[in-house]
Amino acid sequence: MTLRHLIALCCCLFGLLSLPAFSAESPISKELLTELVDTKLSKLQPVVAKIEATSGEDALPLFNTLLAGKLYYVRATKDVVGQYTLDGDKRYQDVFTSQDVNGLDKPSFGSKEVKKIRVNNKLRVYLRKAIAGIQLTSKSPAVREDAVHALLAKLDKNTVEIIEELYPKEANKKVKEAMGLALALNVANDKAATVSSRLKAIETLSGSLENSVRNHLTKLTNDDNASVVKAANGALEKIAQRANRFAFIDQLFFGLSLGSVLLLASIGLAITFGVMGVINMAHGEMIMLGAYTTYVVQLLMPNHIDYSIWVAIPAAFMVSGLMGVLIERLVISRLHGRPLETLLATFGISLILQQLVRTIFSPLNRQVSTPSWMSGSWEINPVLSLTLNRLYILAFALLVFIILVAILRKTSLGLNVRAVSQNRNMAKAMGVKTHRVDAMTFGLGSGIAGVAGVALSQLTNVGPNLGQAYIIDSFMVVVFGGVGNLLGTLVAAFSLGIATKFLEPTTGAVLAAIIVLVFIILFIQKRPKGLFPQKGRAAE
Repeated sequence: MTLRHLIALCCCLFGLLSLPAFSAESPISKELLTELVDTKLSKLQPVVAKIEATSGEDALPLFNTLLAGKLYYVRATKDVVGQYTLDGDKRYQDVFTSQDVNGLDKPSFGSKEVKKIRVNNKLRVYLRKAIAGIQLTSKSPAVREDAVHALLAKLDKNTVEIIEELYPKEANKKVKEAMGLALALNVANDKAATVSSRLKAIETLSGSLENSVRNHLTKLTNDDNASVVKAANGALEKIAQRANRFAFIDQLFFGLSLGSVLLLASIGLAITFGVMGVINMAHGEMIMLGAYTTYVVQLLMPNHIDYSIWVAIPAAFMVSGLMGVLIERLVISRLHGRPLETLLATFGISLILQQLVRTIFSPLNRQVSTPSWMSGSWEINPVLSLTLNRLYILAFALLVFIILVAILRKTSLGLNVRAVSQNRNMAKAMGVKTHRVDAMTFGLGSGIAGVAGVALSQLTNVGPNLGQAYIIDSFMVVVFGGVGNLLGTLVAAFSLGIATKFLEPTTGAVLAAIIVLVFIILFIQKRPKGLFPQKGRAAE
């Protein structure tokens, strides 16, 4: 072998190695894709029809990319790729897997190596019809329903014909309702139809909350026929009334969500404040420690984020609970009966804990990932959707409340806590170790605050000042509900949360908080012991 042949062989090998790498096989045969690449634009429609007939739903990513004008192919391999832009740079990805194609983003690959597959208006019309037909005949009812809703905004003759053909055969109730809505929308906009049929169609549309339906009805208010205009206005009014009712439910949900956060943040404080009479200014930092525990657990379990929350809950309870016991044993037990000194001491501890966290984790906020099963929302209708993370936190807060009530009523610790809260001296005379009860109570309250930090980490960023945002609200909830009364804490937390969320749209967040604070001050003037005051010896 001569030197020239050796150099040529090396160049060929280098060229093969430099070609872009494609990961998985496409669901469409290589022969059809090659035919798509090699066929001229004027004869491309039969090839697209052949792909539609043989591949069905598997062809959707290819058709959508082609319709968007982002479909390219590599000249050397005839492989089709989709183009997208990232930070101003053009990149390419596998059409079917959305994985980046290695090599095509290199500077050496320019317009000579990658060529665009062009489309014209005739082919675009066919692609839209093909995509609609594939989606509307999908095996999945959810896909068919989503396809109909997506077509409401841009109904044309072809899609209406497909829906009319499929409507009598559709077995799924929700999909059939959506198809009926699309057909009614077509009749309502058809000026060639009779007035009675258009009015009947508008009446059908008045039961829908879809934005596309409202947009079409708004256009119909400028129709030439006075009866159609009147019917369209009436339908819009009905839709607005329904939308307002669902908006009220949405605000109520956000109020309950805020109330659940306040409940978790204040329920631990209600125990320590009610039993020990200690104004714990470091309670917010117990919440912060729970949130940072969640962050650390996710650092240790980067590949198991979905399960990390179940590890973080007991871990946060232990970390914050042990810190609470430590604070009670070293500081608070030595200041018993001196509330002012206790307040100042716990305020100093809160500053120490904040600085400790800044030293270890830095002052920057930390992002905690939300598990996939808590992400997204539950869409009830087009105007009402409930976010899953808030829904889970609401249920979690109620579960924690029920467990805590069960502990206080059904366990020996709960019996001792109630005895000490009602009459400390008598409990001590009966042999109850009040110092141990104080430590366990403070640890339990701090542990629950840590659990509240786990919940808050799913709603906001984790930072050294996280607890400071909730300490004042926690005290307001405890005082408003009645010191040491768990039922009062529950009612007060949800009442303040709902009131705040209903005030915010009209007054703004800051003014809403001020109004709530003024209300509580005035209320305490009338009822100093709160909504549910303690009775019997506990009232003393």
